[in-house]
Amino acid sequence: MGLLGNIIKGALNITSEFDLDLKNDEKKQLAMLSQLLTKAQNTAFGKFYDFQSVLHQGDLGGTYRKHVPIFEYNEMYDRWWQQQLIRPDITWPGQPKFYARTSGTTGSESKRIPITEEFISSMRKVGFDLIKGLAAYDLEDEIFESEVLTISSTASLDRHKEGHLEGEISGINIYNLPDWYDLFHRPGKDIARIPEWDDRLEQIVKAAPQWDIGFIAGIPSWVLQVLKAVVKRYDLDDIRDLWPRLRVYMSGGVAFGTYEESFRKLCGDSLLVIDTYLASEGFFAFSNIPGQLDMQLALEHGYYYEFIPFDSTGFDDQGNLLEDPECVDITGVTQDKEYALVVSTCAGAWRFLIGDTVKFTSLDPYRILITGRTKFFLNVVGSQLSEEKLDTAVTFLSQEKGVQINEYTVGAIKGQNDEYIHQWILVTDGEKIDTGEAAGILDKKLKELNHNYEVARRKALGAVNVQMISKERYLDWIKKQKKLGGQVKIPKVMKEDDLRDYMTGLSN
Repeated sequence: MGLLGNIIKGALNITSEFDLDLKNDEKKQLAMLSQLLTKAQNTAFGKFYDFQSVLHQGDLGGTYRKHVPIFEYNEMYDRWWQQQLIRPDITWPGQPKFYARTSGTTGSESKRIPITEEFISSMRKVGFDLIKGLAAYDLEDEIFESEVLTISSTASLDRHKEGHLEGEISGINIYNLPDWYDLFHRPGKDIARIPEWDDRLEQIVKAAPQWDIGFIAGIPSWVLQVLKAVVKRYDLDDIRDLWPRLRVYMSGGVAFGTYEESFRKLCGDSLLVIDTYLASEGFFAFSNIPGQLDMQLALEHGYYYEFIPFDSTGFDDQGNLLEDPECVDITGVTQDKEYALVVSTCAGAWRFLIGDTVKFTSLDPYRILITGRTKFFLNVVGSQLSEEKLDTAVTFLSQEKGVQINEYTVGAIKGQNDEYIHQWILVTDGEKIDTGEAAGILDKKLKELNHNYEVARRKALGAVNVQMISKERYLDWIKKQKKLGGQVKIPKVMKEDDLRDYMTGLSN
């Protein structure tokens, strides 16, 4: 026992040490930009923005920013990506065989992101580097002989009339795994192809005793649902009664903080959590230091990064991009400052504002945390609350009252006398808590965390209301929206009309 695991772990250690001799990060990024521009210079996009000329200038990054504007999704899709459905060589050589539907955020219209062969290869390369990073963790050799369980959206993709396949990014990744992955990868392609989440979940639970899981990957909310279903079906104290070698959880999609207590309860304190930044637009970063959830950027894997300060130099009060925002490459960022991420990728995305905000926790090496979304922050009355601050307050409430609150939604709505209030909807595992007390704890904590919120509470923000709902009610509502599945996320901040629709749906 452990011989194969010892060989794999030894290989990881050797590879990890070799990586220390690579070029510095700034040169990696300029080399990456040069490769992307060279590859796409003869596409319609490359000709329109004269990539050949950009490549022959001394200041490659600065010239690129002058030649190519920043694109948000609608403009990129309407002007360019839509043409790729019927024509080759539009923003990347050839035609994409896959499009990722970004339907993860309930209530928003689905988007289509092109997925090229080079892009799939880039995500695998980042995944391999994540695996190499496991050498830094104190894992028993036997763990490397166990199996990997990935909770994803369905791998049964839809054939579009133009010939390409569509699905969510996790389903596309599973679809493209070689068949030999089924030797150690669970639930296997047959189960992963089941279209309906409830049916897929039932088959996962049914097969669970046959597996020896050491690693789990997926969005926390849906992984938790699987773990709870398995524990309940087989009357376990915790999941380790069935999978004793489970040691690593690779999280992604949403911040892990509000889920940590629930995972510890089901998996024990020995569970190692590795956070990942894997989006439909790319696999951008992963954590690789034990005990830390900040992530090292993938700098030479098919992505070129730029950063727009998430303040008045880049955005207005509603999170809308300014006409001429400040924008820097990786050499111009500041630690602990919040930025909106702009990417150029081997999928033919160019200076693409994907909507996520990040902050740097280190500049040597470059390490980041995801702090939220440009559109999903709470600032109707000047409170300027990021998702990161909201998560911190909810986690504090959860710990103070001893309840598990994994999911929540909040928004500003008009109450009586046209005065704005913050309306919270908190999802618990059935525990009861006084809503007035919960509102008070959230309010007090956010005042401590954010001076702008404290000022708003004294001036324009009238009250804080809390509604508590059970996880069963929450999942029932998602099911009614036809949004059950491994990639679905409810936005943590909703606009007033969406929030009122959500509340009405919960009451029906």
